[in-house]
Amino acid sequence: PEARKLTAFRTPFGMYHFKVMPFGLQGAPATFQRLMDHVLRDVSSFSAAYLDDVVVFSQTWKDHMSHLKQVLACIRAGGMTINPQKCAIAQREVAYLGYIIGFGKIRPQVGKVDAVHKFPVPTTKKKLRSFLGLVGWYRKFIPQFAERSAVLNNLTKGKAPNKIQWTEECSKAFEDLKKAICTDSVLHTPDFEKSFTLQTDASGVGLGAVLLQEFDGDMKPVVFLSRKLLDRETRYSTVEKECLAMKWSIESLRYYLLGQHFFLETDHRALQWLHRMKDANARIAGWYLALQPYNFTVQYKAGKTTIAADCLSRIPEN
Repeated sequence: PEARKLTAFRTPFGMYHFKVMPFGLQGAPATFQRLMDHVLRDVSSFSAAYLDDVVVFSQTWKDHMSHLKQVLACIRAGGMTINPQKCAIAQREVAYLGYIIGFGKIRPQVGKVDAVHKFPVPTTKKKLRSFLGLVGWYRKFIPQFAERSAVLNNLTKGKAPNKIQWTEECSKAFEDLKKAICTDSVLHTPDFEKSFTLQTDASGVGLGAVLLQEFDGDMKPVVFLSRKLLDRETRYSTVEKECLAMKWSIESLRYYLLGQHFFLETDHRALQWLHRMKDANARIAGWYLALQPYNFTVQYKAGKTTIAADCLSRIPEN
């Protein structure tokens, strides 16, 4: 109630303020998200919320009924209500934030995939950015995403004209991204009772990584990562680039990796002895210190066994 006066606005009929949080206030999304995080803090092990979209997940029917009761009790205690017509109860899989989640797997939502498939060839930077934003939401499903989108991303740079010059190379990249999304891309949901394996690699132009876990005797992807090297980073030595790939990927995946032991696989032997290096340069020493909160074992793997990470690192090289 004490914040209501901050929403006051003037009209010809006098001053008014909102009694409940409206759409459109600059700080409303962050404020409401903080509220939901607080309301569900005691049930966060089996529920999650993105603004007003709440999902409850369980392994068994009995657990689900118990979890659902606890979540509803928390929402009631927070002074909020639920619209039953907008609820989906006891689903084997659900559409959530543009994804289909269920059976231990995550895949793109069909409607969103159709939107990508039907997207017309963009003619301006604004339209191209819209397309890249749409496919970028699903980048973790697309191996080598940074490489595949590099040609199109270059067209959106500040000095490029607003009306883009569409080439055959652009058409190939455009169709390739649409095809990559429209195929049955599947990532496995992480099991935090199992250990993770992180494969990293660096090339002359980019960094790549893939987070893996073992399911049914095979290593399955949980997340794909890739990014270009900055201009200054392209001048790093090989060992510096490989160490940067390790630091960047671990920090990018900190919510998966922090607090548990994991294995890091690299095709660069020198990283095996990183913790024993006596004469490491200041840059590498700083990166290594930044990774002290993490518990991991570095394992050397030949490049042919870390193909995914290697490909993800070679952004515009092909």
